[in-house]
Amino acid sequence: MALPLIPLAAMAARKVRSSLAGHTLSQAPAPRQIPYPRLDWPLVVHGGQYMPLAWSGMAGWASDDHVEAYKAFRVSCKSIAAQQNPPDDSKALGASLREPCRAAKAKEITDDGKARAFFESNFVPLQISRLGEDAGFVTGYYEPIIEGSRTKTDVYNVPVYRRPSNLFVRGFTQDSPSLPNKGQVFRKIGRRKLVPYYDRAEIEDGAIAGRGLEICWLKNQTDLLFSQIQGSARVRLQDGSTIRINYDAHNGYPYTAVGRILIDRGIIPKEQMSMQKIREWMEQNPDGANEVRRQNRAYVFFREVPLSNKDEAVGAQGVPLTPGRSIAVDNSLHVYGTLFFIEGELPIQSPQAKTPFRRLMVAQDTGSAITGPARADIYYGAGPEAGRISGRFRHSMHFVMLVPKSLDPVARGRKMPLPDPRPSETIAKLFPQTDPLAAKPNEPADGVKSTAAPTTTAQAAEKVPLPEARPVIKPGRTGLRLRRFVHHR
Repeated sequence: MALPLIPLAAMAARKVRSSLAGHTLSQAPAPRQIPYPRLDWPLVVHGGQYMPLAWSGMAGWASDDHVEAYKAFRVSCKSIAAQQNPPDDSKALGASLREPCRAAKAKEITDDGKARAFFESNFVPLQISRLGEDAGFVTGYYEPIIEGSRTKTDVYNVPVYRRPSNLFVRGFTQDSPSLPNKGQVFRKIGRRKLVPYYDRAEIEDGAIAGRGLEICWLKNQTDLLFSQIQGSARVRLQDGSTIRINYDAHNGYPYTAVGRILIDRGIIPKEQMSMQKIREWMEQNPDGANEVRRQNRAYVFFREVPLSNKDEAVGAQGVPLTPGRSIAVDNSLHVYGTLFFIEGELPIQSPQAKTPFRRLMVAQDTGSAITGPARADIYYGAGPEAGRISGRFRHSMHFVMLVPKSLDPVARGRKMPLPDPRPSETIAKLFPQTDPLAAKPNEPADGVKSTAAPTTTAQAAEKVPLPEARPVIKPGRTGLRLRRFVHHR
């Protein structure tokens, strides 16, 4: 290594002599901050990865019914525009949808070409998926239509409960319009004592019975379970009228899919699993259904919603859902009103069919089982037929999220400062760039030191100091005599 450094040393000496002869030295670069500062990404979707796309690269985009998607988006915009002072949102899109919504409010489009031009001029497409995966996952849901009664009878003896007064969620009051569908829920005893709320088995056994919480009564627990899974239902009463019940709160236990239990026990094969299969098995095995149902300790409380029979179910955004256009998403990651173009194949025509599905969807609902950046539950309508079709959806699909142009990650990424140039391999070995705040290789993150001997790399990182910034050398006679002395010696 000595020979290659000689010419460099000579060149450096000539530069020093030249500067001492009267030339002004340039200022040394500012010292580098160690560790290197962490820079904010242009757009952050926690747990997800995204890649910019061209509109022409989206399979089926040109053949979609853009007018129908535009109508569904405008429904969401009504709720977005109603927020006078929206809070600061840490989610990826935040409040950025307000600008496209203002543009949509000013235009009532009925032409497909113009609707498509609206989306392409106000949004940029990003292919999105969970980190390390190349596709997302979809399921389906619907609004059941079931028989019920306002009063308890021998036939209708399963209660539909409204939210109990002793149900407590931190950060919410009892008169909150609705409570979150995730997180801890407590039962208040006295003024201060909090304990976990009753689970499904305890509630079915009468833990809250006789308190006047019954909205109506159903024929069996299977009807109630399916209503709770879907989040809403239309109940046809004995007098011919219809009421709608919507999700209002839950008891704090994580949702356990009864379909997964039946698959794991070998009762229903995975490839045949559907909501219809679950219902058929439960009707044929009432004792087994009772045991399997109680494996899901989660329980949903409802509220009665004053909507006519012609209106669709209301999602968590507070707007009526559009069959085939509305989806439930993870509301901890996405804001309501976000547009997703979902592409793939679904068994719509029959259980074995592979019907192309390429539609622009609007996030207007959520669910406790819907988690992840590319996970959606497609709302398919109300009634038995919608239930049969949506119950077959358990498929991998490709997701493209439409991002308002104000958040275009490509444009914003151009403004990010680039890191310092990578040092040569030789320099990198001599001066390894280590982060002093990070845990050492043999020291766990919790601070408990290991008794194992340090590795060679760790020893080198500890012994070799980082280089300091080059000092500014000013010309002077003392410095000149010193350098001559060193030279002759």
